[in-house]
Amino acid sequence: MKTRIRTNAEHPKRLRRSGRALIVAVFLTVATLLAPPGIGGSASAKPTQADAPRPTIVLVHGDWADASSWNSVVGLLQRRGFTVVAPPNPLRGPVSDAAYLASFLQTIQGPIVLVAHSYGGFVATNAATGNPNIRALVYVDAFVPDLGQTLADLTAGSCVDPATALEPVPSAGGVVDVYLRIGAFETYGGFSKCFANGVDPKQTALLGAVQRPATINQYFEPSGPPAWKSIPTWALLGTDDQVIPIAQQRAMATNAGAKITTVDTGHLSLVIRPDAVTKVIEAAVDATS
Repeated sequence: MKTRIRTNAEHPKRLRRSGRALIVAVFLTVATLLAPPGIGGSASAKPTQADAPRPTIVLVHGDWADASSWNSVVGLLQRRGFTVVAPPNPLRGPVSDAAYLASFLQTIQGPIVLVAHSYGGFVATNAATGNPNIRALVYVDAFVPDLGQTLADLTAGSCVDPATALEPVPSAGGVVDVYLRIGAFETYGGFSKCFANGVDPKQTALLGAVQRPATINQYFEPSGPPAWKSIPTWALLGTDDQVIPIAQQRAMATNAGAKITTVDTGHLSLVIRPDAVTKVIEAAVDATS
């Protein structure tokens, strides 16, 4: 009896079946390795902190300035990968300015860190109230009002004395715009010594030339329920600030329960020390992400 030796050539169908099985096995292995985290994993797996979206950083300027005052800070934050927006602050008074900013904030999806300078702190304190997307407030040389307080209540000791520092310009509708005087006048030391102390002279001249006016009614409109009651808060205080003296800044920040940092600058630390401002913003992001 002869024993027949079967060759591979005699079984092409079996080979094809084996080949297909091998290809399927390899495909499944590769697909498993390349699958995004969470696919095919445990249904109870929770997203890590790294999975959470980074917040949008919203920067609010103050009086006698525009959003370009944040330019250096914007550049540093963008290089760190943040989405940054610096909307215009109308400077018409806390009530209407806060309403405008609140409406703008509603257009942003995802978490927000809201940063404000000077009078912008008054606006942010009111605009952020009730917005669940705002994870942190950061005040930079800023007013941090409590319920019912006015700008007039918080400007004791300021070099911006309405009687000497302001240049009124009546406009339509009975509104009185006020600019900061460039030169010294009586007890007012001038734009460079009061508002822009510590800033390069050429940049100081530019800031004085392009300033946007505030309205005199800013001083008398009371602040509403403060957002810092329910939102984690940080404050950067300029130790040589002449517009909002350091003692006043510290009192407001302490009242708001803010985490306080100081920097050796005047009122425009966002211009003079954008690195220090950025560091505080990043600390707020890290603590609330």
